[in-house]
This record gives sequence, C-alpha cells and structure tokens, in this order.
Amino acid sequence: MIARPLTRRAALAVLSLAALPAGAQMARAQAQGAPPAGGAPAGRVPGDGWRHGLSLLGEPKYPAGFTHFDYANPDAPKGGLVRFGSQGSFDNFNLVVAGVKGDLESQIPLIYDTLLAQAQDEPSTYYGLLAEAVRPAEDLSSVTYRLRPEARWHDGKPVTPDDVVFSFEVLKENSPQYAAYYHNVTKAEVTGPREVRFTFSETGNRELPQIVGQLPVLPKHWWQGKDASGKTRNPTETTLEIPLGSGPYRLARFDAGRTATYERVPDYWGRDLAVNRGANNFDTQRAEYFRDATVMIEAFKADQFDWRTENIARNWATAYDGFPAVREGRIVKEEFPQAGMGMMQAFTLNLRRKKFADARVRRAFNLAFDFEEMNRTLFYGLYSRVDSYFFGTELASSGLPEGRERAILESVKDKVPESVFTTPYRNPVNGSAEAVRANLREAVRLFQEAGYEIRGNQMVEKASGQPFTVEFLGYDNSAERIVLPYRAALERIGLKVSLRVVDPAQYQNLARSFDFDALALSSWPESLSPGNEQRDFWGTASADRPGSRNLAGIKDPGVDALIDKVIYAGDREELVAATRALDRVLLAHNFVVPQWSSNVSRTLRWNRFGRPAVLPKYGASGFPTTWWYDQALAAKTGVAR
Repeated sequence: MIARPLTRRAALAVLSLAALPAGAQMARAQAQGAPPAGGAPAGRVPGDGWRHGLSLLGEPKYPAGFTHFDYANPDAPKGGLVRFGSQGSFDNFNLVVAGVKGDLESQIPLIYDTLLAQAQDEPSTYYGLLAEAVRPAEDLSSVTYRLRPEARWHDGKPVTPDDVVFSFEVLKENSPQYAAYYHNVTKAEVTGPREVRFTFSETGNRELPQIVGQLPVLPKHWWQGKDASGKTRNPTETTLEIPLGSGPYRLARFDAGRTATYERVPDYWGRDLAVNRGANNFDTQRAEYFRDATVMIEAFKADQFDWRTENIARNWATAYDGFPAVREGRIVKEEFPQAGMGMMQAFTLNLRRKKFADARVRRAFNLAFDFEEMNRTLFYGLYSRVDSYFFGTELASSGLPEGRERAILESVKDKVPESVFTTPYRNPVNGSAEAVRANLREAVRLFQEAGYEIRGNQMVEKASGQPFTVEFLGYDNSAERIVLPYRAALERIGLKVSLRVVDPAQYQNLARSFDFDALALSSWPESLSPGNEQRDFWGTASADRPGSRNLAGIKDPGVDALIDKVIYAGDREELVAATRALDRVLLAHNFVVPQWSSNVSRTLRWNRFGRPAVLPKYGASGFPTTWWYDQALAAKTGVAR
C-alpha cells in the first residue's frame, strides 16, 4: 500500500521539492499474471456482503457505527488560521495533468473526497467516506461501492456514480501515474442508482479493492461545462481556474506561484461522518511558496508561516537554538516518531547503463561511501545508515533467513543469489583512516574482477581502455554537500566523478526518462503493508516504463517472484516473511548505495495550536488534520504576522 496517508499538511504543497526524489507515490504499476486467489479483505457486514471498511489483513479496528477515530477529539474547537511554507511554485489546478510544475496529488485531501478514508492508527485499513459501503467479490475479481445519498459537491449537486466512472476513465486515460496505478482495473460501470463496480483483470489481488477506494472523485458536470469565458473545460489542459470539489476545504483565492488559501466549507456534507469528526478544525489553511530554502528558514523565524518540518540535520542542530522565540517557548521544537513507515534512501545507480550492470561495481561504490564521517561532520550524528529497503519496520530482514522466510526463499532458490542463505547483508563501515583504506582496497579489487584496472591513476575498462566516469544528478545545491565528499573517495580509486545540479522541473524530466548515470538522492517510503507498489519500485515490467519508480532499472526474476509472494500473502505472518525475503534479495544484488534515515519527524511550530491527547500511531504528529487553533496559546505567542 501507499507508504503513508496524505495529510492535510501535505495537501498544502502544490510542489514540494523534498518530495521530488520520491516522485508520485501513487504510481503502482500492476504486472500481468496472478498467483492463485487469496482471501478477500476483512470488514464484512453480516448478511449481504456489504462492509463499512476494508482491511488488508485481519479485521478493522473500528466496528460499524463507530463515532470517531481514537486519535481525534470530537469536541475540538473550530476556527483560526494555519500557515505553511512550501519551496517551489505552481501554475496548474488540474489534477488530471498535474506533474512537473504542479504536484496536485497533494491537494486531494483538501478539495476532493475519495471513496474511502484511511485510518492512521492501524495498518492499511480504510473506512467509508464518499462510499457508505463496499462489497468485494469473493474471488476479488471486482469490487462494488455504494455512495452516500448525502454526498454533495460544493455547488450543492449530488456526487453520483457517473462522477466516479468519469473520474476513473479520465484519470486512467490522461495521467500516466493513474494509468499505471489502475493498470489491473479494466472497467468502472454504474450498477445501481448509487452503485459503481470496478472490474479487475486478475483475481486474488487483495489490494485492488482498496486502491480504487483511493480514487479522487471529480465532478463530471463541472468538467463538461464551460468556464467564465464560455469555453468548454478540457481535462487534458492545465488551468488556473479554481476547481469545484466535494471535500472539507475549497480553494478560496491564490496568487499564482506565490500563495494559495483554502477555506473550510461550513456546510461540508461530510463534516459529521465518523472519519471526519474532530478533523478539519482550522477555518483557513494557507500555503506560502518560496524559491529558496534559506529564505524559507528566515521567513519561518519572521513568523510568516507556522509549521516547519526540518529535514536538514545541520539546521535542526544549529539554525534555531539561538533564536529568541525558541528560548522563550514561542516556537516549539518537537520530534514525532514515524512508526507507520519505513524508508530506502540511496544513491541510485542506473543499471540500464552497462557500467553499472555488474553487482561487483555497485558494491565497490558502497565500499567507497564513508557514511560514518559524513554523519559526524555534516549530520551531527542524527542519522543511522539504511540497511534495509524497509528500514525502521518489522519488515526489515536481519541475520540469516529462518522459518517461513527461509521456506519462501527456498521456493525461488533457482532465481536468487546463494548468498542470501549463507551471508547476512552488511553495509561496509568506514569512519577511520584504517577502515577507509581497507574498504577502498576492496573496492579496487572488485573493479578489477569486473574487468577494470588502474592505468595512470585512472580506472579504465581493460578491454576498451575507456575511463570509468559517473555523473551524479541533483535538483538543488544541497546535493553538493553529500556528493562532494563521496566524489573525493571515488576519485581516490581512479573514477572520474562530476555533479550536475538542474532545476526541479528538469530533474523530474530526466529522472522520469531515466536519462542519468546516478541520482544524488532517491527515496522510496514503505508502508507496513507493502503490496502492488513493489512492482513499480523494483519490478521488471516497470524498469523501462517512463515515469515509473523503478529508477535503478531493476530486472530480476527472483525479485519479481518475491514481489508476487508479498502481494498475494494470505496472512500477516506470511506478508512479513515474504517482505523480509524480498528485502534480503534486493540487498544481496547491491542495486543501490544506501544512505541514511531517521525514525523521527523533526518539526518546529509557532506555539498557537492544541492537539488531541492521543496522536495517531502511524500518522506521526497528525498535524494539522486533528489539531486546532488555541486562542490562549496564541495570545501568549503573539498574533501571526
């Protein structure tokens, strides 16, 4: 499943540079061919097969008729303003063609409701939002949704099954991301006055009923109508016309590329639903856009926006502690655990290029990476080395495979490296002069085994005499801080290394078309219930599909087989075992050079906000979805400027 639920905070970022390496998390290409059918998702309503919610494995935590999520305060006060800073810009409000210059995916939770809403205190479980009930076929060959009769667009017209079908068809036809995401959804059709059925190309895929529940539903009548100039709207064109939605907020006004203001809809049709009680408490949410990261920090200090997630260790360690508002408690620094997700973050080597095809070369790149020194000098010791594609979760492999995991690996023994049974994966450890020399010597040895040699202090291919060159691609100047020390180490073993920093739009175009040697930073967020997205991350079918998340270009039959084991796991124990087996095989091939990560989200906020006594277990802070404006705190902190 998707690595984390879209929060209201994420919804304010029309273009987030921090998210660029991760790309569109919605991309989940479905490969053809399915193993035998597994069990249907849980959450059955006795009697007629309709369910109030869906859980991939096990029963939903909340029963039919529940009143609110445990992490929401149903009596939370409404009102006030919350402001966010976002680096980048925007020039489009059309979700269908959102892309390089407008990450409209992040606006979905504010403007558009979906069929289901995800709970943030249980893994991969969804409850009805636009849909009051859902009924998967027993063999999971289809799923039917029944819409709520009270669901309304902001213009008062009802949300209909025709809107759902229109949304599915227009998104799948015109958006490469959604075309991949819904690859195995062959048809959407109206089957009753408030019912729509999605038919799948395969049976037994336990995620498909849920992922169609994530469909953003668009207003068919609005898109087929005319704009203020009398022109019929075209869903294949970009537009800055304010869209019509059905969600808790509407886009009230904007200054293109600079600011966007969302206002809570007072008569929002879904305000009293259990999934919404205690949520959407701010009257106004506003996003301010900045071109420069340093300017953003100064703008936050100047009280130009309220909440900041700090992803740069140096800033967290040094940029705020001397600031008076921090010392006085008017700005709060707080870390929140990220229990609901794992992470692979890495230097990504492009296996489509011959020079990276040999696993020994890729391992040599890892040997040359001195994480320990970088963590000490650049990151203030705040990070840990990533040693799993599911780092930070129970899904991460360790030691040697045992029990059910070993049995799964034995079933694909002819397709996976023998080392997965005999040798635990370990990153090389540097950090001292002796360790660095030893690891660089081993890197040279691996290059030599792979057909290279050093001539005149330069690593060259023995057969052709061509020097080994590598160009790292980055999208902002922070890439220099991490690539330049790495370059120095690689140059010590004879490689010719360069760094090219381009603007975010060009970076995304180059990454989408796989036109690079190596990416300076890529990340793949992972949920606690991985599934179909693994095909898009690592599957052969996605390796040459432009825009996929298989940035490395992995084509491996063992990986493909284990991805299917993950997707069709019948219970939680099998899912964990299959995911660990997949993790182990991915690591054994040294497809990427793992970087660093942290299991906490580091945040700063102007102290104007209250929050529930219980935070969502898998939703980090839960801000701003279930927080609220606190008049007393705001009076002490000062009026927002």
